[in-house]
Amino acid sequence: MKLSNLGARSVSLFVIAAALALSACTKVSTPAEGGPTAGSAPTLQAVLQRGTLRVGDCLTFAPFGFYNKDGQPDGYDVDLAKELAKQMGVKLEVVNTTSANRIPNLQTSKVDVVFCNFTRNLERAKVIEFTTPYVVASEALLVKKSSGIQSVKDMGNRTIATVKGSTNGDEVRSLNIPIKIQEYDSSQAAILAVKQGQADAMIEDNNFLAYQATLDPELTVTNEALVPLEYNGFGVKAGDQAWLNYLNLFLFNINASKLNAQLYKKWFGTDPRYPLNPQF
Repeated sequence: MKLSNLGARSVSLFVIAAALALSACTKVSTPAEGGPTAGSAPTLQAVLQRGTLRVGDCLTFAPFGFYNKDGQPDGYDVDLAKELAKQMGVKLEVVNTTSANRIPNLQTSKVDVVFCNFTRNLERAKVIEFTTPYVVASEALLVKKSSGIQSVKDMGNRTIATVKGSTNGDEVRSLNIPIKIQEYDSSQAAILAVKQGQADAMIEDNNFLAYQATLDPELTVTNEALVPLEYNGFGVKAGDQAWLNYLNLFLFNINASKLNAQLYKKWFGTDPRYPLNPQF
């Protein structure tokens, strides 16, 4: 009788343990909600199956991205996108993007990747992922030559134009100078504000501003680095490691072959100023 009770207890314990083990295994094998495999193929496979790569690019940010005289997307970022599509063996679709909708367009899968002067930072990395850097910049001011502004120190109680969704507004605030910040929907709108006297200066990447100053003899760029170097990468949807790995290898290859440096010189007229891999 005692032996029978022990046997019954053993069987019960075995059944409970088996149920727990089955439950644990089932939980681990379930894909995380909202991940790239939940209801859709990972991006790399989706692009290859679709036969089209959808790249979000800011087409009001020459020479990174703009519409040429034929109405077609053009620029440094567009050339990089063309090269990526070529190496993947797919067609390219460039989706005009703004600073403000870069992250929403990734999260809602309207684009597969964003090339749009995307500064890598920890706040953005909470919701998307970044590739290794492909271009480096600092910040400076675009001003009228007649303004007398030679440095941000001359900006006290003046108005500075920034672009909605960019990090520039936070950078201005961190300078602890009494400056009025005016946000605009695009870089071109911010530049126009400076030209028309609605803003005294625009803060943006020195690469972009140097190019803009070559287009208008009344504009100039202050000779300063307002913030630490900014390392810009491609933005991708969070959690899609295979796609991130692919893009990082693409960047490694075009940097090793010097193609990236050649495209930079084509659009900016000079060799890249800063190394992509800083020495710590």
